[in-house]
Amino acid sequence: MVEARYRGSSPDIQDRVLAAIPYLLPFLDSFGYGRFLFYQFPQITRVIAPVAPLVSLYASVPFAPLISFFAVYLGIVQNQRWSRFVRFNGMQAMLLDILLILPRLAEQVFSTPTTGWGLQAYITAQNSIWIFIAVCVVYGIASSVLGQAARIPLVADAAEQQVR
Repeated sequence: MVEARYRGSSPDIQDRVLAAIPYLLPFLDSFGYGRFLFYQFPQITRVIAPVAPLVSLYASVPFAPLISFFAVYLGIVQNQRWSRFVRFNGMQAMLLDILLILPRLAEQVFSTPTTGWGLQAYITAQNSIWIFIAVCVVYGIASSVLGQAARIPLVADAAEQQVR
């Protein structure tokens, strides 16, 4: 189980905020998967409008995803000065981001369908990826801010193994 800096105590405000920030990495990297969902449900774009400037900046800076990834890894996950709580959440966020590589590879291997059930399956997969990442990010940020350990499916056990 992820523990605070001192056993039995909850993380302080600085740790809570710092543990929540890395979850922006997979969230920003997942926006391309939400394009069909945003078109179909414009209400979602109004909800996420406050982060639109950050998304634009992230997309416009060359190598921003790579720089951000290494900043989280070297500055948070591998930095022993931060509590285990902060490093565990940083590692979970990184692993979520790494999971996004798999659908990108599939897109490069297979051609994007343009009609029929193939297109519908592609759109459903894209929407599902964005929804999964968005839910994981909201859960991770909310848990971090509340000072609780978020155990995100598919990545929590791996993050636990990496953060010692």
